[in-house]
Parts: sequence; structure tokens; C-alpha cells
Amino acid sequence: MTTRANRDVLGPVGLVLVGILSVQVGAAIAKGLFGEISPTAMVWLRLATSALVLAAVVRPRLRGRTRHDWLVVLGFGASLATMNWAIYQSFSRIPLGIAVTIEFIGPLALAVLGSRRARDLVWVVLAGVGVALLGLQRTGLDPVGVLYALLAGAAWAAYILLSASTGRRWEGFDGLAVASIVAAFAMTTPALLSAGTSLWDGRILLIGALVGLLSSVIPYSCELVALRSLRPAVFGILMSLEPAAAALAAIVVLQEHLSPVQWLAIACVVAASIGATRSGSAPGEPPGRHDEDRSAAPGTLAT
Repeated sequence: MTTRANRDVLGPVGLVLVGILSVQVGAAIAKGLFGEISPTAMVWLRLATSALVLAAVVRPRLRGRTRHDWLVVLGFGASLATMNWAIYQSFSRIPLGIAVTIEFIGPLALAVLGSRRARDLVWVVLAGVGVALLGLQRTGLDPVGVLYALLAGAAWAAYILLSASTGRRWEGFDGLAVASIVAAFAMTTPALLSAGTSLWDGRILLIGALVGLLSSVIPYSCELVALRSLRPAVFGILMSLEPAAAALAAIVVLQEHLSPVQWLAIACVVAASIGATRSGSAPGEPPGRHDEDRSAAPGTLAT
């Protein structure tokens, strides 16, 4: 977990930004390995790593749970697995920054639907402009990759709703730990079928574990500490920078450059997300990566 010294040096905003960058760098590293291992197998390595770490640290209490408790956490785990699998399938086909931008439509739509203010339709229009701008260069985007990103966004919205429900039934991080185990278990057979012998290569296993640490464990730790002193609305605004962070990570790690029009599209979606977060009602704020015990907190375990 993040130490108090790190918290004091970086501050809560710095910790959130570190978490965002960590997630996207992890995703970029994962994409760099897709020539050697399938996206499905890489997702499993990431989920398995985070599940093992969370299970060891949290040690969730399983006794005394009702049938509904288990149904909720199983649904939460299924949304977590689907969200991660779909976004990895997406950015294996289209640029990372664009995949995350399209995915962000899911939580953004949920934020706007949670608001009763007519003027919040402005954010829908702005996000629509961003998607339309991406469509202007549709010949350069694999439509299957776009569809996977949309699926990831829908799963992210489901993750947000199920996360809040899980938080009401499972104490602390118990629900997240159990859901992570469920997600890893669900991806085991597809990973084994798609990876073949490459999954057991020592280098691949080590990098997969690194991706799990960068994409899950480090962000969880940073956000947990930051949210002790950071308002959820501010956190939501910071999380809205995810698409831009993804594009920057792809440039640095993968040399994956975007056109000016694509950058403008990302800017529109980021601005729409910030606007929806600032003006939306609390239940609709874009959620964080581990908001089991704070349904109004502003992410993704998506990437």
C-alpha cells in the first residue's frame, strides 16, 4: 500500500494522477505483448495478479453471507471480467487512447442519466461531437475494435452500479477482493485456450504480473489514500483525464501517435466528462476503480 511519506510528498491529487498514469502505462505495456500472447491471456494475468494481492491483503470474510450477497458480488465480478476483456480486445485493434475515449462514454452516459438537469444535455452533445470526430476517420479504425470499446463502456456502467450495491453488502474491500477472484476464475479457461504454451513463459508471467501491479494494485493503493482527504467530485474530475492519459502512455510506450482530429475528439469527451462530474448528481458521478464503500465516488478497472 502507499506509504504516509508518499502521501505527504505527492498530496491526494498527485496520488490520483499517479494512479491514472499507472493504469494506462500498464495497459500500454500489455498491448506491446499482444504479438506474443493473446489479449485474453494478458487480461487473465492482470486479474489473477490483482486477485492474489487483494485476497492476501484484504482476507475477505465469507461466512454469514446471504444468497443475495453472493449474487451481487458474482455480478460485480462478471462486469469486472467483461470490462477488462472487452477493452483489451478493443485496444488490440485500435489505438489505446481512442479505445479508452470510446469506453468512457459508458460512465459518462450513466452520469448524465443520473442528473435531472436539462442543461446537462450539453455534455451529451459534446461527447457526441467527440465520437463524431472519431467517425470522420473511420477508415483508420477497426469497427470491431470500436464495438469492443462500446461493450467495455457498457460493462463499466454495470460495474459502477454493481459496485455500489456490493459496497452496501460487503464491508470495506471484501467485495472487491471476492469480485476480483470471480473475474480471474471466469477468465481462466478462455485464457488457457487462447494462450497455448506462451502463457507459461517466465518472461510473459513476470510482465503480466507487472501489468497487474501497475493496472490494479498501485491505483487501488493511491486512490485509497487520496480519497481520505479528497472530495469525490474532485476525484471524478481527475478521473476524467483517463482518455488523455491513455493517449500519452501509448505515445511514450508504443509510439502510437494520433492525428489532430483524434486529439480533438479526446478533448471533447474529457471536457464532457468533467462537465458531467461537476454538475451531475452524486449517484451519477463517474466512479473510481474501487468504490465499493462509496457509491458516489468517482473509474475504471477498465484499463
